[in-house]
This record gives sequence, structure tokens and C-alpha cells, in this order.
Amino acid sequence: MSKNGDHEELKTLAEDYLRGRIDRRRFLLLAGAAGFSVPLLGRLIRPAEAANPDLLPSDPISPYEAPITKQRVAFLKTKPFKGVTINFMAVKATVGDCVKYHAPHWEELTGGRVNVAEVPIETLHTQIFADLASGLGRYDAYQTACWFYGDYFVPKEPYIVPLAPYLADARYSYWNPDDWLAPMRKLYEWNGQVYGSLFDGDCQALYFRNDVFTNKDVQAKFKQKTGYDLPVPPKTMQQMHDLAGFFTGWDWNGDGGKDWGISLHAKVNEQGFFHFLTLAAPYVISPENKYFYFNPETMKPLINSEGHLRALEDYVKFLANGPREEIAWTLGQGWNLFLEGHAAMEPTWGDLPTLAQDPKASKVRGKMGGAPIPGTTEAFNPIAGAWKKYEFNQVGNVNGGTWHPVLSRFSKKKEATYDFMAFMANRKNAFFNSTQGWTGVQPGMKWEYLPPAGTSTIAEWEAQGWDAADTVQYLDAYYANLTMPLQEEYLRIPGAAEYWHELDINISAVLAGQLKPKDALDRTADSWEKVTDRYGRPRQKALYQASFT
Repeated sequence: MSKNGDHEELKTLAEDYLRGRIDRRRFLLLAGAAGFSVPLLGRLIRPAEAANPDLLPSDPISPYEAPITKQRVAFLKTKPFKGVTINFMAVKATVGDCVKYHAPHWEELTGGRVNVAEVPIETLHTQIFADLASGLGRYDAYQTACWFYGDYFVPKEPYIVPLAPYLADARYSYWNPDDWLAPMRKLYEWNGQVYGSLFDGDCQALYFRNDVFTNKDVQAKFKQKTGYDLPVPPKTMQQMHDLAGFFTGWDWNGDGGKDWGISLHAKVNEQGFFHFLTLAAPYVISPENKYFYFNPETMKPLINSEGHLRALEDYVKFLANGPREEIAWTLGQGWNLFLEGHAAMEPTWGDLPTLAQDPKASKVRGKMGGAPIPGTTEAFNPIAGAWKKYEFNQVGNVNGGTWHPVLSRFSKKKEATYDFMAFMANRKNAFFNSTQGWTGVQPGMKWEYLPPAGTSTIAEWEAQGWDAADTVQYLDAYYANLTMPLQEEYLRIPGAAEYWHELDINISAVLAGQLKPKDALDRTADSWEKVTDRYGRPRQKALYQASFT
């Protein structure tokens, strides 16, 4: 390595130590393993310690937090929120269960209390904004999906408050927004200000049975059928379709029954529409076009373009390679088919490889493969109205809820509420969340990834029950997706929940055989026009354009 490379690696390690991502012992271990000299390590440690003398690796007063500031240690000794009760609205799902898990720990430390009200996902948006519009402030914080964000900023004074003043106060539980991967940080911000505290980090990748894909007999059978080598992983959508068809209808797992090529979860009013958004991206997004939803000059919907239509037609083809019932499956039902060993592939969130680590719920631990969503060799530019061929066009995404807390403007207990939010964002708790299948949480921070992308280690993941090979497959796929040069933008303008709901019900009608793909997308476009007009086209246009900056 060059001297400049050495310097950068040292600088990165020192920064990780300074910000509490790694403790002193691990800093010395990593730097020593990289071949740095003891005198050089000493010269790095001293200024790092001097620059942030108040950040401790841990303290006995709070076994749940690491790192922790000296100011917080003193603060916790006073039981600062004794007698204070905060009300937290959470989604009735795994991510809501995760909030409930941390509440007793925070109560033990601070003396405060947390009431968690769980709301089904299909009514969560309605209940959040009904409460906010009332101005009564019954809830201090809301566990929000990122597509709700634009609606928080409809009033002249936003419904939620920025977190900068609280982040600057060392009494609160420590976490650092600078540790986010850039695409994730953007989802927690509005106009450059952080409004949400770290919790979830969603994107969709492709997971597959690596053990089966690399089986020599299976590979020979695939080549005999298709005329080309089985791709591990599939690179293009055509390869993914070939694999889905190949693995459907025969006993490739050796249990005596017929198995499937793909599993989906497409129930309406859940989150199945994200499948379409993810799989459609490379048909529309390209080096020449970054717009998926609207023409930025007119706010005319693009959703019924030729590219979106071909994507939906191809999406429908996957149905033949999975159980027909999957059009009504919730997330858990779709995941179970894969976890039970009966599906060869599933494009979904990081819950799947995380749940796969539980031997009580999974037969596929140690058998996982992971990759970014396959690309295409042709994409339609809906602005120019033309198809263009590419050697390979692949698109990343941040599709999903990326569920996290936001702080209500109407809360009269903002300090206690933020402290609970920050407590869940502290590195020790956040890392635990992202490694446990039951939490519904995925990694969005640099310190959750393996070197050179981050500062985590295989040993840390193994300590949480992970198979080493699965860890590498998962984190490599997730990171590759999040850092891909081409990205499908996330819709966060006011009314996003309405736009997506219209898409959701029309796609479900296609999957159920009630609508043709073109009719469904045309209906969606018509509905979107009405939503845009209701919110005000000039305002929506300005906000949509701003979402790309």
C-alpha cells in the first residue's frame, strides 16, 4: 500500500475510535493487524483521546449503551425522567415489537415510562396525521415510514421538529448521524436537517439458495435446459426469470415434494407494492434518466410508460413460479416459504437472511446467497419516450419503510421523548437491532458493515448467532445495493402514501387477474393526477424537484 493509503487507513481507524465506533482495545487490534507500528499507534491514540475526552467505550451505570458520554453517566445518576410518561405510536409489526423491547431498559435507567400504542400498518398514516391535525399532541413520537415524510411538512410550521439541538447535548444517549451511509441519511432528513433518529435501514436485494445454485448436478441440469451456465448470482432479469422457471415444479431440495423458483408477498395494503417498484427500476432508471414517478417539469405521471408496463408484465410472469396464494401473503408468509427451504429465490428486505439465522424458524442457515437486484440490457426513458440498449443497466434502491421515530411538535415532553429515541439509536442497541430477525431492523450505519466498507467484524455478527458465510453474503449484497451509482429515488412528497396506495390496489388487481397491466397503470396515472391537483401542482412540482438535490 502507498504511504497515502496508509495515512488514510490510519485516519479512518482513528476517526472510528474517536467517535466511539470501536473501543481502545479494538483500535489497537485492528491497527496492529494492519501492520502499523506501536509508536505510530500511540501518536494516533493520544490526539484522538484528547479531542473527545468525554466519550467512554462503556460505563456500568448503563449496560445497554456503548459508547456513552461522561455527561450522560452523571445525568443518569439523577434518574432524570422520574415521573415522566411518554406516548409513542408504533406500527403493529416487528419494528414496533423492537420499540417495546427497549422501553423497559430505558425506564430502568431514567425513571421514565413509555406507553407504546400499536397501530396496524394499513391505518398508521391516517392515525398519525389525524392526531397531528387535531393539535392535541396525544402522542410524543411516531414510528414513521419514510414515504410519510412529505406530509409532515404540509403546514407552515412542520408537525415534527429537527433533532440538531438534542444531538448537541451530551446528556442524551450518544449516536452520530455522520455514521449513516449517505442514501440512508437522506431518508431521515428534510432540507438538510435530521428529523428522525436512527432505527431501521431498508432496501431490497435478491436472496437465493447458494448451496443449491452451486450444486454441480443442479448446474448441469440447468445448462442442459437453458444452454448456458447457471449464473451465481443472476445478473439480469432474464436470468432471474430463467432461474425462477427452472426451479419450479421439481424436488431440488430432496424432501420428496415439489418446490418453487421464487417467493413473493403481495397482499394489498401491506408493502407488496415495493416488489414492483424494486423490480421495475432497471426498466426505467438509466444513465440518461433518473425519474421514475413524475416528469419533473410538469408532474405528469410516468407510471404508465412503456418501461413500467414491460416491468409489470414481467412481474406478473413470476407468479407462475410461486404458489398462487402469494398474491394474498403478508411479509411473513412470503418469507416462510424460503425459510422452510421451498423457494430458490426471494427479492425482499434484509429480514429474510436475518430470520434465516434462527434454527427454530429456518432450514436455510448457512445456505444463503445475496446479490443486488438484477439489471436489464434495455431501459425506457419516459422523458424522451425511447428505449435504449445497454451492456448492463443495474439500479440500487432504498425501498421499504426504513421505520424510525420522529418527534412531535406538540409534545410537551420532548426531552424525555428524544432521550428514548436516542437510546434506541445508540450503537450497542442499534447493532443488536440489526442482527436480530424478530426486530424487523436492517443496517444503515457504516459501523454495521465489514471492512473496507465499515468497521464491524465477522466475530461481532457470529456473537449474535450469525453464520459467517451468510454474514458476508448479506452485508456485501446490501452494501453494493446502497452504494450503486444508479439509484431509484424514494418518493417522499406530500401525498406519497396516497400515490402508492393507488399503485398498490391496481397492481393487486393485475395479480388477481382482474385488470390488464396497461389498464392498471393507466388507472394509476389518472389517480395520481387527481392527487397532484388536490395538493397543488406547482407545490408538488417544486418539492419533487427538490427531492433530487
